[in-house]
Amino acid sequence: MAASRLYLDWNATAPLHPAAREAVLRALDLFGNPNSVHGEGRATRAAIEAARRQVAVLTGAEPAHVVFTSGATEAANMVLTPEFRMGRTPLSVSHLYVSAIEHPALREGGRFERDRVSEIPVTFDGVVDLAALEALLAAHDKATGLPMVAIMLANNETGILQPVQAAAQIVHAHGGIMVVDAVQAIGRIPLDINEIGADFLIVSSHKIGGPKGAGALVSRGEILMPKPLIHGGGQEKGHRSGTENSLAVIGFGAAAAAASDEFQSRNATVLALRDRLEAGMRQAAPDVIIHGSDQPRVPNSTFFTLPGLKAETGQIAFDLEGVALSAGSACSAGKLGESHVLVAMGRDPQLGALRISLGFATTDEDIDRALLAFTKIAGRRKLASVAA
Repeated sequence: MAASRLYLDWNATAPLHPAAREAVLRALDLFGNPNSVHGEGRATRAAIEAARRQVAVLTGAEPAHVVFTSGATEAANMVLTPEFRMGRTPLSVSHLYVSAIEHPALREGGRFERDRVSEIPVTFDGVVDLAALEALLAAHDKATGLPMVAIMLANNETGILQPVQAAAQIVHAHGGIMVVDAVQAIGRIPLDINEIGADFLIVSSHKIGGPKGAGALVSRGEILMPKPLIHGGGQEKGHRSGTENSLAVIGFGAAAAAASDEFQSRNATVLALRDRLEAGMRQAAPDVIIHGSDQPRVPNSTFFTLPGLKAETGQIAFDLEGVALSAGSACSAGKLGESHVLVAMGRDPQLGALRISLGFATTDEDIDRALLAFTKIAGRRKLASVAA
């Protein structure tokens, strides 16, 4: 019998959490339209509102400030817009400043024209350059409209935590709007929208063990809101029209509740597993480069380079060993290429890098298997270099 495969690509997507699976199965019987006033509709609405509360708890927000979307990409496109309202008053945002290491959903600039998007550089250590951000905002022409800044809380490749709280203070001092992509941070580090100073958070269901097809834009309040991206029947209090994807939303809520309940034990276990993994990697291949290992990171991510091994070759080699990991971000429809994160950090993009990311179901035995595969691949790399 063939050995089961080992899944170590949790930053791309997490397997469905058992609690989310159970919630979705129960929700299959909630067939009423959540916007109908009859009993069947009210039952579905109640389940969606329970999910809203569960996501709010995990993000430190008020339930009324959680707007469900089809995913993080839609939430990004919703909030990255020049058109806002402060209550009923139109508000213009004239320029978007986005960090060089952002996910493509934000780097593309949403609804901003390309000439109204500027990049915030990062340091060699992979951390947003706050002095550069200060300089960019100091040069911003406020007469044209407000600045908006988008910075991720945890990088999806390196796992490095970004100084979003300090960035938010700079942004607000210049009268700007702070958007934080918390997709890779939610459930992995303490998260409170008010404490970090974000005006908006972007979160995703399937990164924490919920179903694909659900995400949310979380705001600090309801006065400042973007112009809706999707118009129609005025669902989600007019912020996002379209009948809610009740199955995915309810599963999202269950996954968020599980992440809240299991937070301490889950992340302590994952951190210990990652530390053992990285120690074993260094022992098997002393020349391995673990990017960001000297920076604060989410506890589950390892982004590494084996000199002499191309990322694409390494990904295939691990796959043949039955180990699923990724060559950087899984955000470009399966395409492989240079890591824009390594480029932004000033590293040689030809090095390439592989990402291992762990999750709530990862075990000690999984780490043993991963290290066995790593040792074999690193050894073959050395043999190949000697033969050459």
